[in-house]
Amino acid sequence: MNSRNAKPEQTHRFSYQGLDRVIHERARLGILASLLAHPQGLSFGELLGLCDLTDGNLSRHLQVLQAERLVGVTRA
Repeated sequence: MNSRNAKPEQTHRFSYQGLDRVIHERARLGILASLLAHPQGLSFGELLGLCDLTDGNLSRHLQVLQAERLVGVTRA
């Protein structure tokens, strides 16, 4: 085998390509971290304060996380 032609497959566990785009997006990671720190759950307003997002951004990120079944959303 010629080493000049051999290209090792770059699938390292912690490489950027190995990151899950749903979880590792900064805002969604912050939402998940906040929820893990508060296992009883948080209100939308509490998450707004903790994550420093706009209503629309938080809503959209929660939709993505809910679609992936990473969070549950209940309405009061």
